Amino acid sequence: MKNKRIIIAGGSGFIGHGLSDYFGTDNDIVILTRRPQAARGRVQYIVWDGRTRGDWAAALEGADLLINLTGKSVNCRYNEQNRQAIFNSRTDATSILGAVTQTLKKPPRLWVNAGSATIYRHAEDRPMNEFNGEIADDFSVQVCKRWEATFNGITLPHTRKTILRIGVTLGWQPGGVMHPYLNLVKFGLGGHQGSGRQMFTWVHITDVCRMIDWLYENDTASGVYNCTSPNPIPNRTFMQQLRKTAGHLFGLPAPAPLLRIGATLIGTETELLLKSRWVLPTRALQEGFVFQYPDINTAFSHILAHMPRSAYHLF
Repeated sequence: MKNKRIIIAGGSGFIGHGLSDYFGTDNDIVILTRRPQAARGRVQYIVWDGRTRGDWAAALEGADLLINLTGKSVNCRYNEQNRQAIFNSRTDATSILGAVTQTLKKPPRLWVNAGSATIYRHAEDRPMNEFNGEIADDFSVQVCKRWEATFNGITLPHTRKTILRIGVTLGWQPGGVMHPYLNLVKFGLGGHQGSGRQMFTWVHITDVCRMIDWLYENDTASGVYNCTSPNPIPNRTFMQQLRKTAGHLFGLPAPAPLLRIGATLIGTETELLLKSRWVLPTRALQEGFVFQYPDINTAFSHILAHMPRSAYHLF
């Protein structure tokens, strides 16, 4: 994709940085954010609140691609206030983007709305895909269902629409999960979490970008796609391979009761570590998408090559 105009709503976080780095050399990027920043290269930032129409709406006119990543982080305690904010931040932003797009003379050719692979049930018995995946009704699943329902309820006759159910995204950029995982490894705490049997569904940030690029170029692509590596692995294997790549032989495991105490202390939920997400990208594979980083070893090697040694070693 070259010389296109790409709008990224909620693009100031980890995935947004990855997308702007990937697309920003050859395309004009507009990031809608609550935190204004100075432009860098072909990337500019426009303030929005994610709820109401404002000056930002003009940026969508004539854009080629709209990517919506907006949503409060789920890395928090699921009290009533945070639950409502998690719901509202996703549905409000999706609704106002849809309302604005419906008024455009030249709307984006494609709208990619982020979703999550956590929409599928806890699964240790079999993998889930877009065709046979079972969807439960716990809190994180409810978030995904409401988000997708809001998006699917928007009618746009001139804009193709896709949902990416994204797995845990791995990369070297600040704000991602690799930094806290490597901190555990660095201090000898990089063993498995809980039983270690729970499946870890992941994807390299480069493949997230490449799949969006592929969807844009594929005029027949619409609907739901799982954006996950074709090779999810147990948590135990994930931590073993991370230790091996980082050059650490040993890591203390963290049993579930200890994780519950720790989660309370740092203000998060153990579900983020203990839910078994076993998800496959069946549609993308069937339709010809090829992953650049399909296995965890090549993904870890590439990511750690972009990080300083101090990120995973004390000395």
